[in-house]
Amino acid sequence: MVTRVVMPRLSLTMKAGTVVQWFKKEGETVQKGEPLVEVLSEKVTYDVEAPESGVLRRILAVEGTDVPVAQGIGIIAAADEQVPEIEVAPEAPLEAAMVEAVEERALMEKGEERIVASPAAKRLAKEQGVDLSKVVGTGPEGRIVEDDVTRFLEETRKAPRVREIIPLTGIRKTTAERLSLSARTAPHSTITMEVDMTNAVKTREKTQTSYTDMLVKAVAQALKEHRLLNATLEREQIKVFEDISVGVAAATERGLVVPVVHNADTKSLSEIASALKELVEKAREGILTKEDLAGGTFTITNLGMYGVDVFIPIINPPETAILGVGRVTEKPVVVSGQIAIKPAMQLSLAYDHRIVDGAPAARFLQTVKQILESGLFEEG
Repeated sequence: MVTRVVMPRLSLTMKAGTVVQWFKKEGETVQKGEPLVEVLSEKVTYDVEAPESGVLRRILAVEGTDVPVAQGIGIIAAADEQVPEIEVAPEAPLEAAMVEAVEERALMEKGEERIVASPAAKRLAKEQGVDLSKVVGTGPEGRIVEDDVTRFLEETRKAPRVREIIPLTGIRKTTAERLSLSARTAPHSTITMEVDMTNAVKTREKTQTSYTDMLVKAVAQALKEHRLLNATLEREQIKVFEDISVGVAAATERGLVVPVVHNADTKSLSEIASALKELVEKAREGILTKEDLAGGTFTITNLGMYGVDVFIPIINPPETAILGVGRVTEKPVVVSGQIAIKPAMQLSLAYDHRIVDGAPAARFLQTVKQILESGLFEEG
């Protein structure tokens, strides 16, 4: 007698199972009641016993195959008995529909979306910690099969491993929000210019001030002449500031801050150096006040100390422009037809093209260049 071995229903909600392991091979004798095949449901493995004695004549579902409940997975018959090439029992449509409805209703009551996946896919997802809601199913009606989970794992493993997750909070979050706003709203344009720092180097040695001190003073002097760079755009009005207060971007362990030298145009080079020294120390200690950070009308950012020659900075809103400063480096230049070695520095001016056009921006940068190249600074 030909006897079908079918995928059993191990729970009310089970619609399919996975063939894990056959204990017998085709052609081997089996005894009724002995373990014949191991199958996997959504939660457990189960040994299916041989329903009759005889010979395992056909294996209809190889190991690793997902099979619907009540569908044939093997055939037992006498050794000389003729069996059909394929013997598959159909699913009980009414029972399957009832199970589907019960499962769907339970999920709806929980407010969850039902994810249709094979038991093998669910098992692999559980073992590997995969969220099935992120896996695209390629089976019938979008059903997730084991290959889909495997493919998802392979694609995930190709991605770089995450060493740590740093929350975007505090100063870093504020910086990100402000610079994102600047990049979205202000049409940036940038011009660069090289400065001969020969006299600035001499001034630095003579006064014991830094290049940043001199840059703040040079920018403050230039802004008095080029007022449009010391402005902001508010609604449909360009507001030109009376005060000239220069912010200097500073990197700290807590993130980027921009302490401000207030009324820099009224201060001498030494006064600016003193003010900046105090601000830098407060920044390192994390004790800058709101007053130290507020009221800037123009910003300088210097990456020269990191070996950077030239870069394009992002405007610090709501200001009109920002000056990027590169390193001072020795380079060959032609002077009166002769090659000479001189210290040079690259300046990059990024400006809001809604407020300033290229020509006035270039004239401002040219003025900064001339002041630095002269090595002479107003007293305040």
